[in-house]
Amino acid sequence: MGDNDLGYSRIEASIWKDKVFPAVGSIFCYNEMNDTYVRFCKGEMDLRFLGIDPGIAIVGFGFVDKIGSKVTPVQYGCIQTEAHTPEEERLLHVYEGMVQLIDKYKPDAVALEKLFFNRNVTTAMSVSQARGVMVLAAAQKGLPIAEYTPMQIKQAIVGYGKAEKRQVQEMVKMFLRLQVIPKPDDVADALAVAVCHAHSYTLNSKLNEVLRK
Repeated sequence: MGDNDLGYSRIEASIWKDKVFPAVGSIFCYNEMNDTYVRFCKGEMDLRFLGIDPGIAIVGFGFVDKIGSKVTPVQYGCIQTEAHTPEEERLLHVYEGMVQLIDKYKPDAVALEKLFFNRNVTTAMSVSQARGVMVLAAAQKGLPIAEYTPMQIKQAIVGYGKAEKRQVQEMVKMFLRLQVIPKPDDVADALAVAVCHAHSYTLNSKLNEVLRK
């Protein structure tokens, strides 16, 4: 799959282990901005959140800034791993990709969508392992980690826990003032997690203020 297939710019080439194995994946970013803008925003904003849609083939990620009551997109995209490569290589790529993104965009907290599987046990195991290395990457940086169920995310974004995926995507597009809904769906899902956490953080902060009085 080439860079233009999804409209993403490649910011990280491939991960190699001991410079022997072939490439196992890439990181793609949708929102093209320079480092100067990223650093300026980080200095002027209240909090920055990283939302993650866990996966082994595609990991969606989305960084948003919460400036007062306003939520603004910073960067969003996906980490992709190549199929038919050793699982440990794919997990290494996900982990190192997540570390790179955290180091570059410096979030204050991380939020993930909680995993639910009904059928495919093999897929569940692979995605759970990938989720584990993402949590590890965040924990090593000392970042607080939150989890939200799909219903909680839909409730926060749309106001209805059983909303359709398209409704959630449209609301994310509107909230973040995007021109189009990010693709693949994993990216839009990750932004939804980030927005959900931004809203939940605001509510929890206000509740804590009331309880302290």
